[in-house]
Amino acid sequence: MAGSSLPLLGVALSAFVALTVSVQVVLVRVGAEHGSVRQAVLLSLGVNFLVFLPAAAVIHFPDYGLTLRSLLSFVAAGFMGTFLGRLLYYDSIDRIGAGRTEPLKSSMPLFASLIAVLLLGETLTTAHTGGILLIVVGIAAISWETTNSGAERGEDVSVTALGLPLLAAMAFATEPNLVRIGFAEGTPILVGLTLKTAAAGLGFLGYLRYRGTLRFDRLLGEPHSKWYLAAAVANTLSVLGYYAALKVSRVVVVAPITQTSPLIVAVLAYAFLSHLEHISWRLITASCLVVVGAAVVTVFG
Repeated sequence: MAGSSLPLLGVALSAFVALTVSVQVVLVRVGAEHGSVRQAVLLSLGVNFLVFLPAAAVIHFPDYGLTLRSLLSFVAAGFMGTFLGRLLYYDSIDRIGAGRTEPLKSSMPLFASLIAVLLLGETLTTAHTGGILLIVVGIAAISWETTNSGAERGEDVSVTALGLPLLAAMAFATEPNLVRIGFAEGTPILVGLTLKTAAAGLGFLGYLRYRGTLRFDRLLGEPHSKWYLAAAVANTLSVLGYYAALKVSRVVVVAPITQTSPLIVAVLAYAFLSHLEHISWRLITASCLVVVGAAVVTVFG
């Protein structure tokens, strides 16, 4: 009886991940109207760390399963995905909107596959190639729609702005490859999450100090801080939900459901962000192409 409930639990957790990711994106967009996305990144990393560290310390005490190889891989994953990827991701939400950022960021499986092919010698299947083509077409369509509708509304449609979510996707794409190395060493999930979050947090604090913008006195005192804090909680729940889903279910179940987040974002943006961004049928259609392509690449990758 318990075993028969696992597939349903995997579906429920995957849907939870898609929803929490989407809520996170919308909350960051609302907060970014008057605040700095760097504050959102700092709060997000802080909440992640405050949840992951005690959980890892208690659950896996006294053996944390660390080796030098796993330590270095999680630190690198934290810097590339959790720090750089999240910074680019939130910047993109601020500049081109939630409805455009999320589907472009969902091209991550494309870049993860290319990295695997180039560095790990993996090969592409026919289904894999078809999924990649859908992602490319979807990205082109979203870029075209963003350029045209954004110019009419006076939004930022520069190459830099359009490149931000794709750069975020590239940064996020390095993370699973690096994390896989760490987990292969026998390091538990919570320990790995704590390490990569700590590495990302230290990297981001160093970045803020270098730029002379490291301040904690206004971290929670601004009106928009509540949106960023709520987004940080949503992000933490989505990460925990994702790993829990993968633990009780297969990738072929988890991936297609979690990849629906761009469509949920489009619905939420249409309902709650109409004063900030425009969601057209062309954007939704292009998002569908990326969603389907990303699901195919992930499942058959």
